[in-house]
Amino acid sequence: MQIPYKKMHGTGNLILVVDQRLGNLSPPGSDKLRELGDEETGPGFDQLMWLSPATGDEYVASYRVFNSDGSEVEQCGNGVRCVAQHLAGIEKNTESFTLLSPVGSVSARVYTDGLVEVSMGVPGFEPSDIPFVADKNQPSYELIVDNKIIKINVLSMGNPHAIVQVDDVSAAPVDTIGPLVENHERFPERTNVGFMHVTDRANIELRVHERGAGETSACGTGACAAVVSGQQLGLLDDEVSVQLPGGQVVVSWRGGDTPVWLKGNAVLISEGIMDL
Repeated sequence: MQIPYKKMHGTGNLILVVDQRLGNLSPPGSDKLRELGDEETGPGFDQLMWLSPATGDEYVASYRVFNSDGSEVEQCGNGVRCVAQHLAGIEKNTESFTLLSPVGSVSARVYTDGLVEVSMGVPGFEPSDIPFVADKNQPSYELIVDNKIIKINVLSMGNPHAIVQVDDVSAAPVDTIGPLVENHERFPERTNVGFMHVTDRANIELRVHERGAGETSACGTGACAAVVSGQQLGLLDDEVSVQLPGGQVVVSWRGGDTPVWLKGNAVLISEGIMDL
């Protein structure tokens, strides 16, 4: 069966949007997803956003998120922005609306300048909620990786994140330490790994090794997690610009039980048909 898709990017993060609100097909299996995610055998993507009919009048659509390795994950901030931009282009009065994600409601605002802002939920710090193996909630943790001790901050943005502070993101060991932390035994469901350099209270630089995808040009939830961890340590203000290899996003969080907001671009690359 052939179905249409939109290939987009959010800050360089390659996103495939498949709108099945009318067709109502189920997503393909992991083998097919890996084939589609590889640019040699399919359209290629970092994450695929599979849209289904809304389950309530308050939602425009619901969605699921799949990595290029075929695994399903809970959330994708850059992907949500692309979904919102897609919906704003085909629906009426959708400059501000609500989507249903695997981890709850997501509010979206689409601006005339092409930027999209989405609410990424309230960050979680309890180890059992991340999940992360620890006796108690702490500001930071020590992790033994490759026979060395590294310090990490751990939190959930609907999906697990570990943040490592570095002096220079260009020299950060993303390709070596990233996979080791991702698959560390203290992360039962694996984790995304962010390497953050704090430039000043309103700016950080970040590279992210994504769970199931490797290093990507950008990670929306990773940007949110990095800013929140910096705020928790007293290093960052309420609104922070995050410079990623693929471009810049803005993350804002007022603390407590308020949601984290992520703002950035969502750009159409191409449209096509893929065979399932």
